[in-house]
Formats: sequence, C-alpha cells, structure tokens
Amino acid sequence: MTHAEFVAGCRAGTLAPRIDPALAARYISARLMLPLVRLPVLGIGVAMALLGWIFSGLALIAIGALLPKLVARSAPQFVIDEALASEARFEEFLASGLLQLE
Repeated sequence: MTHAEFVAGCRAGTLAPRIDPALAARYISARLMLPLVRLPVLGIGVAMALLGWIFSGLALIAIGALLPKLVARSAPQFVIDEALASEARFEEFLASGLLQLE
C-alpha cells in the first residue's frame, strides 16, 4: 500500500491501522528524549520542595512522575499523525512493525 492510499483510507474511515501501544510509547519517548527532560524536572521539584516551595515542588514532582504515562497514553495517535503527514515516517513505521495495516 502506498502512502497516498493510506492517507485516503484513513481519511475516509475505511482503513483501520493497528499500532502497538508499547512500541509507540517507546518510540515517542525516545524521540522526545523524555528521560532527559523528566530527570531535571523531578530534581527541580525536589529542590523547590526542600527550599520551602512545598506545593510548587510537589506539583513539579507530580508532573515529572505523570509525564511518561501521559506520553504513553497518547503515543498511538502521535504515530498515526506522523504517518499521515510524512511518507518517510509511514515507510519507517511499516518497516519497523510499529504500524500494521489490515
């Protein structure tokens, strides 16, 4: 299937692509460099809490802890959006097994 056929099928609703949520979460996490963002956010939150900004620090710690779950939850939709927007990404996702067409 070509990229144009994929886009037309998705837009018409006749094609239901399958995406492995675990692979999608790993791909998006690596692409966003999530560990490099998450650790400083957690560190800043702990520092703020220790310096007296307790509620702000705890809020930042909560954001740092929930960030991977939020990314994992929305990762399949990100993958579909990227596949629709770029032919190179579409072919990459098909080759890696991240995107499967029915």
